[in-house]
Amino acid sequence: MSEGNSQVPLAGGTKLPADTARRMRLTATLMLVGMAGVFLLSKQYLAVHPAWGYVNAFAEAAMVGGIADWFAVTALFRHPMGIPIPHTAIIPNNKDRIANTMAQFLRSNFLIPSVVARRMSDMNMAKAVGDFLVQPSQGSQSRIGTGGAELLAGILESLDPERLGGQVKAGLKSQAHKIEISPLLGQMLQTTIADKRHLPLIDALVRWSGLTLEDNEDMVRDMIRERANSVLRWTGLDERFSNSVLDGLYKLLAEVLVDPDHPLRSKIQEGLDQLAHDLIHDPKMRAKVEEMKSEVLENEAVARWWEGVWERMRAGMIRMARDPETTLGGQIGSSLAELGKALRGDVRLQMQVNRFARRTAVGVATRYGDQIVQLVSETVRRWDAHTLTDRIEGAVGRDLQFIRINGTLVGGLVGITIHFVDSLI
Repeated sequence: MSEGNSQVPLAGGTKLPADTARRMRLTATLMLVGMAGVFLLSKQYLAVHPAWGYVNAFAEAAMVGGIADWFAVTALFRHPMGIPIPHTAIIPNNKDRIANTMAQFLRSNFLIPSVVARRMSDMNMAKAVGDFLVQPSQGSQSRIGTGGAELLAGILESLDPERLGGQVKAGLKSQAHKIEISPLLGQMLQTTIADKRHLPLIDALVRWSGLTLEDNEDMVRDMIRERANSVLRWTGLDERFSNSVLDGLYKLLAEVLVDPDHPLRSKIQEGLDQLAHDLIHDPKMRAKVEEMKSEVLENEAVARWWEGVWERMRAGMIRMARDPETTLGGQIGSSLAELGKALRGDVRLQMQVNRFARRTAVGVATRYGDQIVQLVSETVRRWDAHTLTDRIEGAVGRDLQFIRINGTLVGGLVGITIHFVDSLI
């Protein structure tokens, strides 16, 4: 009936909780000692009155019951009084079998996909999370927000900017190379044309053409003179000819700008339609676009630009997390609260989140169930017998001491009953 240590050191410096069964163990032992004293005392007064016979029978049977249950309880964890009696110290001697049994119990009752799915189907995890996030602060929400901001700042601060920037750049470049942008551009252009959102772009293009022509009139005149023949230059008609060309261009642009049904607009529309079609269906056009994309991605100036953008973003996020004036923690907390309201009030969102959680849990049980079971089994196997014994005894020892107390009382009642029946015979 060893009292045991109040705390048991384990691997990694952790300790078991204090021995909560110690008081009950002492109580059960004192009851057994008390029954022995009552037995010896009552034996001296058996001839004085018949009632002493019942007291003596109660004490005698209570001692038997108490000792029997003490032996049974002790035999689970150690050899009674250190004597290696067969079939005692059951738990230490069967440590490996207990480890396998615990692991198989976990596998059979908790890590079967059908069981996990059934248990998860009865849970509204999304609503529970939403209720927690929406709780008016008692510090919990602010702690989550502040903790999230601090964690974000710590992660960003600990990363190597150059290496991270290079990794981000390489990752983006790799993903961009995998995406064929020509069909995307073609579909975007088709959608823009279908919604007539290209018309303001055409107007802007016409205005830009007029302004560009106006800013470069002298250059256009020189080009016309250079291409005019010597007769026109000798007669001075080249000046009139260039003025006519410029006036005609200005008039054409003005007509296109004010007339939504102008033939040139139709030509531009046809050109855009053809471009969208070629971007999607023409292999040569798609190849050209991909080649241009690759040239842009491989350009060192683009790479340096992205690294600068990323570093500014990283530094800005760190400052926001570290600076209480920016209240990033509060922003995160507010965002979490909004998310909680959505989770609590939107039934469809709850269904989607719960379905995702259920599929994730089932996936974990399916893929990693055997590894979890193996981890449990190997962990218990690695415990020494003393550690395993103290763990189990610390968990159920209090109830086992109640068994000893009940055994003492029940034994005494049985003794009284037997004595009563014997007195009648």
